[in-house]
Amino acid sequence: MLGGLDGQLGEDDYTEPLEILINSANKNNKFNVFGSFAFKNQLKDRLKVRKKITSFLKDKQLQEPADPVFVTGLPRSGTTFLFNLLSMDANNRSPYYWEIMSPLPLALKKSQKVWRQRKINLELRLARTIIPKLRSMHHIRAETPEECELIATINVRSFVYMCFADVPEYIEYLKNCSFESVFLWHKRFFQMLELTGRPKRWLLKDPSHIGHIPDILKAYPNAKFINIHRDPAESVGSFCSLTKNIRSAFSKNINPENIGRMVLDFWQHNLNKGIEDRKLLAPNQIIDISYSEFIKDPLNSIKSSYSFLGLDIDIETENKMEQYLIDQKNIQKQKHIYSLEEFGLTKNDVKNQFKDYIMNYEF
Repeated sequence: MLGGLDGQLGEDDYTEPLEILINSANKNNKFNVFGSFAFKNQLKDRLKVRKKITSFLKDKQLQEPADPVFVTGLPRSGTTFLFNLLSMDANNRSPYYWEIMSPLPLALKKSQKVWRQRKINLELRLARTIIPKLRSMHHIRAETPEECELIATINVRSFVYMCFADVPEYIEYLKNCSFESVFLWHKRFFQMLELTGRPKRWLLKDPSHIGHIPDILKAYPNAKFINIHRDPAESVGSFCSLTKNIRSAFSKNINPENIGRMVLDFWQHNLNKGIEDRKLLAPNQIIDISYSEFIKDPLNSIKSSYSFLGLDIDIETENKMEQYLIDQKNIQKQKHIYSLEEFGLTKNDVKNQFKDYIMNYEF
């Protein structure tokens, strides 16, 4: 599987999750021809990126990265909309999708950036051909800011892999393993990017981050969080649909009810851990916003969040956010259609599973 990469990947923090992931994938899936190739290729590609980072950072002493702001919340809960609006602030720097997928050699010239963007966009076009509904569920472009969940794949600890395949043993491992090494590599990644320019702050997003607060604080003691809350019945159904559509491109044996149970269990575990671990944060390190209030008045929700977290927002940023909101209204979007029942679930199932979460927050 490593194809000669072993010994060139830095610390041995990847072999255990890699072995568990591969064994779980082989045990529980009947991959089609494309799926078998794509799953293995994705793993190899991310390990090759890790190899390049290991080689690049050897013997380099890099400064601490700029403090990050993390957007968190259940998947499909408005985090992408919030993240995109916050990206309008010039003080917020997020990794671009092409940087996550192909960060090295560092692109110092415009021509290098353009070539890499074109290459990645061709790959994304192929992905949308294979998974036609991907555009309506989560549209990605190489040159747009992207959430940082894919950085965890170079450490082989990422919920991304449970979207590709049925991997129950691997999911159990993710629920209980340490993520300290994930954020060690996460931090190295941003130290590396800062060699092309240091931002005022990093703007990052990954729904699973809320379940790893202690590990985040070890890497980023001054991290701040904007946590958005949406009715889990809406979020769970949407994430189930996303998982089903991605898996359908890889595997011959899709079990929607299995997906429903897996999604409920994994995210309930993650959220409950976050409810407990957030006690480690200072009061001004995290703010909670409701999805309904955010959708009703996005700009005021952001201004209130900035004020609470001690961040500044100027009139130019407000104008850019307002223009983004206007532009979004004029974009004709494909509707993402799904139902809980398709995955063997009801609203009561979700309500019971997330009762601790529902008791603590407004949606």
